[in-house]
Amino acid sequence: MNYQETLDYLFNALPMFQRVGATAFKKDLSNTIALCAHLGHPEKKFKSIHVAGTNGKGSTSHSLASIFQAAGYKTGLYTSPHLKSFTERIRIDGLEIPEDKVVQFVADNQDFLEELKPSFFEMTVGMAFWYFALEKIDIAIIEVGMGGKFDSTNVIRPEVSVITNIGFDHMQFLGNTLPQIAGEKAGIIKNGIPVVISQTQPETKPVFVEKANSTSSPIFFADDLWKVHKKEAIFGLATYQIDTKDNSFEVQLDLLGNYQRFNLPGILETVSQMNDLGWELSQSTILEGLKTVTTQTGLKGRWQILGEQPLTICDTGHNESGIQEILEQLKSYEFSQLWMVLGMVQDKDVSKVLSMLPKKANYVFCEAIIPRAMKANLLAEKALELGLKGEIIPDINEALEFTRKNAAKNDLIFIGGSTFVVAEIEDL
Repeated sequence: MNYQETLDYLFNALPMFQRVGATAFKKDLSNTIALCAHLGHPEKKFKSIHVAGTNGKGSTSHSLASIFQAAGYKTGLYTSPHLKSFTERIRIDGLEIPEDKVVQFVADNQDFLEELKPSFFEMTVGMAFWYFALEKIDIAIIEVGMGGKFDSTNVIRPEVSVITNIGFDHMQFLGNTLPQIAGEKAGIIKNGIPVVISQTQPETKPVFVEKANSTSSPIFFADDLWKVHKKEAIFGLATYQIDTKDNSFEVQLDLLGNYQRFNLPGILETVSQMNDLGWELSQSTILEGLKTVTTQTGLKGRWQILGEQPLTICDTGHNESGIQEILEQLKSYEFSQLWMVLGMVQDKDVSKVLSMLPKKANYVFCEAIIPRAMKANLLAEKALELGLKGEIIPDINEALEFTRKNAAKNDLIFIGGSTFVVAEIEDL
């Protein structure tokens, strides 16, 4: 099989959560354990940092990878889902896994894959670990797919575990309360391994403390140790004031979302913990890494500016807490009229998110080309029940083109509601 045939085989043969949702999710690590054993346990052949959380785990993972790259370490990065290309999920020093390596992995293991029948995600985790071991990387930053305890990535023994924050997402799998969801995320905490909590939340702190105590894991609530204050954002860089009990300094971040203030404490404390373990990450390296996250790692879709006049912004935030942050940041801009190009998935309670949105905005409802997508006309119906009116243009790029034609130069266009909507923007 060539690369495209290999991808078609993977997409069609293996259940994929990104496309079909619940049927692809298993609360069981047995397939991943079996696949890793078949591959010769590649997960034991490299050092790692494990990153879980509801919001911020992608930005945190990319930021940590950028810092390690800036320090000269050969750095693997595993994230999901991909936006444009499957190979985005597996990178070394910012470069995506070569297509011929994807072909090689499937060709070498096809008989076993057909016998095991792993999910698409389980297979991808195995491929990432195989590739990282093959390339003899120094460190891998491994982002959890969903939850933690039963996530396929949870077969590694990392240097440090990181949990960014806890919000309401994937509740049909992880639980209906923040403590329940935190319990699933806390599943990545390992015996004796330091755990960094980026954002202290009163509902979830006891869950993490109890789990860390039971595993004798040192626990660090990063926002108690690193006070972060955003100062300004100009020329594509956001400047933050960082205060610790011993030190004050500024960092510049090329990720412009205000929600990065919640991620920075966890990133900085993780780096501190890694330095304590003997890794060499200097202050200048940290500053350089944070300033160049998007260029060094290829991160897209996080408060990304797509155009000016009208100012056009996309963001992958899609749950209640993510949308709340987006709405707060939109208030900081001056514009005549807000346009929101929105699409969502059908296996989530969209009414809570819709109820948060401003009534005075102009809406254009669209849908991603995946089975999980909520039909644009159904989303428009649900929105209308909450007083939100707009156009129905299912194709995402046609919806954006319509909005750009109808918006005035001093209006603001926001496009999002789902990671998969952002993924289909042509000029991302």
